[in-house]
Amino acid sequence: MNASTCRSRVRARRAHSLFILAAVALVACTKAPPQALGTLEFDRIGMPSPVAERIVAMEVREGEAVAAGQLLLKLDPTHTQAQLAAAQAQAQQARDALAELEHGPRPQDIAQARANLAAAQAEAREARAYYARLSPLKDKNYVAAADLDRARAAAGNADGKVKAAQAALDELLAGTRAEQVAQGKAALAAAEADVAAQQALFDKLAVVAPRAARVDSLPYRLGDQAPVGASLAILLAGNAPYARIYVPEPLRANVHVGDALRVFVAGREKPFSGKVRMLRSEPVFTPYYALIGDDVARLSYLAEVELGADAASLPAGLPVHVEFGASAR
Repeated sequence: MNASTCRSRVRARRAHSLFILAAVALVACTKAPPQALGTLEFDRIGMPSPVAERIVAMEVREGEAVAAGQLLLKLDPTHTQAQLAAAQAQAQQARDALAELEHGPRPQDIAQARANLAAAQAEAREARAYYARLSPLKDKNYVAAADLDRARAAAGNADGKVKAAQAALDELLAGTRAEQVAQGKAALAAAEADVAAQQALFDKLAVVAPRAARVDSLPYRLGDQAPVGASLAILLAGNAPYARIYVPEPLRANVHVGDALRVFVAGREKPFSGKVRMLRSEPVFTPYYALIGDDVARLSYLAEVELGADAASLPAGLPVHVEFGASAR
C-alpha cells in the first residue's frame, strides 16, 4: 500500500468521524417536544342505592357489556311497596275530601237545618208567650220576680237559638267557601306528589343501566344490604377511553381545547391521535407520576384528551404520555 492510499483512507476516516460527531451534536441540540403524563380513563357511572334493602337478584356480571335500560340488579320491594300503597290511600282520601267540598252540602243536611230552625222558632214563640203572660202579674204580686226573670232569660235564650239555627241554614245554603276548596286542592296535590315520590323510589329498586356501558365493579353480592347512597354498580361508559393528563404550567398558555396531539400508551409502540376536549382553568393537585423534572415545583392543569375508535380496545388505567405540537413549546 502506497503513501497516497494511506493518506486517502485517513482522510475518509476523519470525515466519517466528523459526520458522526455532527449528527450526535444535532440530536443533542434538538429539543424534545413538550409532553404531559396521565392515564387512560372511561366515564365512570355510579349507581347509588336508593334505599337500605337487600339485593334479591343479580342480573349481570363484572366485565359484561350492557345496553341502555338493561336491568342490573333488584332490591327487596316489600317495605317500599307498602309505603307506596299508604301514600296512594292518602291521596285517594284527599281526592274524596275535595270532591265533597266541591259538591257542597247534601239536600238532607239542608233539610235538617231547616227543621232545626223551625224547632228553635217554635221554642222561641212559646218562651216569648210565657214571658208575656207573666209580665202583667208582676204588678199584682201574683208572680215572684225570680220567676219573671227566668221567663225573660228563657225567651232571650230561645231567640238566640233561632239566630244560631238560621246561621247554620244560611251557611249550608251558601255552599262551600272558595278557600276551603283551595285547601282541599292543595292537600290533594301534596298527597299526589308523595305518591309520585314513592313511585319513583319504588321504580329505582330495579337498578338499570342509564346508557350503554360495561360493568366495571359490583361491590355487593346477592343478599347484601347496602346503605343508602352506596354504589351498587360501577359502569364504564363510552366507545373509547380518553386520556386524563396534567398539563405543566409552562405549557398551559399555549394549549387549547381542540388542539391535536399524539398519545403514547404504555405497551403500544404506535401513538394514537387525540384531541383536547377539556382543559381546566384552575390548577389542581398533581399526582407524583405526572411530575417531570423541574415540574415538581410547578402547577399543573387537568385536561382530557379524546381518542378515536382505534383506541376502543384499550383498558382503563394504563399510563400514557402525550406530545404537544410546536405551538405548545
